[in-house]
Amino acid sequence: MKSRDIYLTQLIHFRDKPLIKVITGIRRCGKSTLLSLFAEHLLQSGIDADHIIRMNFESFDFAELTDFKDMHAYIKQRMTQAQDRYYLLLDEVQQVKSWEKVVNSFLVDADVDIYITGSNAYLLSSELSTLLSGRSVEIKMLPLSFKEFMAFTDDGHPDSLEDTFNQYLKYGGFPTIVELREHEDTIGPFLEGIYNTVLIKDVVERHGVRDSALLESVLKYLAANTGSLVSTKKISDYLTSTGRKTTSDTIDNYLRMLESAFIIYRANRYDLKGKLYLKTLEKYYLVDSGIRNQLTGMRNTDYGHILENLVYLELIRRGFDVSIGKIGSLETDFVAEKSGTKAYYQVSATIMDETTRDRELRSLQAIPDNYPKYILTMDRMIYDDFAGIQIVNILDFLLE
Repeated sequence: MKSRDIYLTQLIHFRDKPLIKVITGIRRCGKSTLLSLFAEHLLQSGIDADHIIRMNFESFDFAELTDFKDMHAYIKQRMTQAQDRYYLLLDEVQQVKSWEKVVNSFLVDADVDIYITGSNAYLLSSELSTLLSGRSVEIKMLPLSFKEFMAFTDDGHPDSLEDTFNQYLKYGGFPTIVELREHEDTIGPFLEGIYNTVLIKDVVERHGVRDSALLESVLKYLAANTGSLVSTKKISDYLTSTGRKTTSDTIDNYLRMLESAFIIYRANRYDLKGKLYLKTLEKYYLVDSGIRNQLTGMRNTDYGHILENLVYLELIRRGFDVSIGKIGSLETDFVAEKSGTKAYYQVSATIMDETTRDRELRSLQAIPDNYPKYILTMDRMIYDDFAGIQIVNILDFLLE
């Protein structure tokens, strides 16, 4: 197993802390593998194997444990030495109704360190947050970053950096993609299988959606309009014009459902002068470029927005809160904030054209503060800084 150090390090950091470790992320992004890596870490640190209770509720082995009372009884039976500490590793725990009662019970009555994964934001719903208030920490997992993808594909016969990046852009960063690269005809069905499973299991079945075709149309619209400002009315009007009559309220519900399944991410607009979030128009980004390309028919006609999607995910991966900056009539692609500091980013495939360069610079130059400002581009030309605005190659940024 290849290690996902960025996430494994977080689990190790929070080990034995009185917090439930909640690992969230889209299906097949590596959550189960991460738990396996952590279990291996526990064994190597001297924990007895029978003190590590690993349960995957999507495995046939636990298919009958759908009731929280049965789940509680099974775990209690495994804890044969009541005075000892046990490690509970619960994978896709949302499959068990009222599972949180079991977790809460063992927190109260036993010496346990609990780790759970889930492919739906229900894990951190308001009801659960109330029950576990102050006792959980979320670790948000994404498919492979480009830096991880480079490490995973290093087989001693490296492709050029650009070739590997083009593969990453085209097929995305789900870990299984690395194994499928030599069999390209299997990649499309694999990606289609992921988004179909997400739509059916994590949205349609969980939320009782009646019109799954409309739901898929919404997702395809977002994929085709990655990085563009949209509204529920705009989406509703477009779909109605194609014969799929719907309403803004329905679209709003579907967007929230898709967000909760971690297949899309919302970036709100932030007024940099008024210092407030705007309630109209936002941008949506897909969790993975491979999923996006599968939904849009593998078209690369909008290279700039595909790059923008990658940069957005990388900033999220690095722990930033990311919004779209607005100052007057100008827009900054990303305002990235973390721990009381911030940075601004413009993303452009190339700024060799003077008109494009001036446009990208203008948006950053209008921001009246001294936080770092960057233009990220695929250009390899070495540019001087423009009044403190740094020009950085996107590959260099992704490999930092």
